[in-house]
Formats: sequence, structure tokens, C-alpha cells
Amino acid sequence: MKTTRYFDYTRRRPDPAQIQEDWIKFVIENPEKTETQLDGRIRKWAKIGEIDKYLRIILLEDGETVHNAFFDRSYQGNKV
Repeated sequence: MKTTRYFDYTRRRPDPAQIQEDWIKFVIENPEKTETQLDGRIRKWAKIGEIDKYLRIILLEDGETVHNAFFDRSYQGNKV
């Protein structure tokens, strides 16, 4: 998995350190929602069933380099 230096640095803190690499890969491959930011970065969300939380991943413009990953408390899933 390709990552930015920023991501590697933030993973040292307690909260991001809890996020498993398998969860990140799951969100990248199975997003419930995807958005492209104005700067070209890509946001992806998916629910991690094991912990009943939504994980948001921010990818660089290449669509594969992870820049950030965090549990998004404000995202409630796709409402139909």
C-alpha cells in the first residue's frame, strides 16, 4: 500500500494507529461513497462492520496513494 509521509507520520498517534491496514484496503476497494475534492484528491467511505463505524480514506489524485484515514463521526451512510 502506497502512503504519503503525512499519513505515515499521523499513524504514530493513538487514534489512527487503531485503523487496520485491511480496513483501509477494504474502503479503497469497496467504497459506499466516493467524492473528488477540488484539489483532485479522492474521498472514500465505507462502514467497518467489526466496529460499526465509518472509515473515510483520502487518496491522492493517482487513486492509490493513501494520504489520510480516519473514522468519520459525521458520516451516516448513504440515506435513500
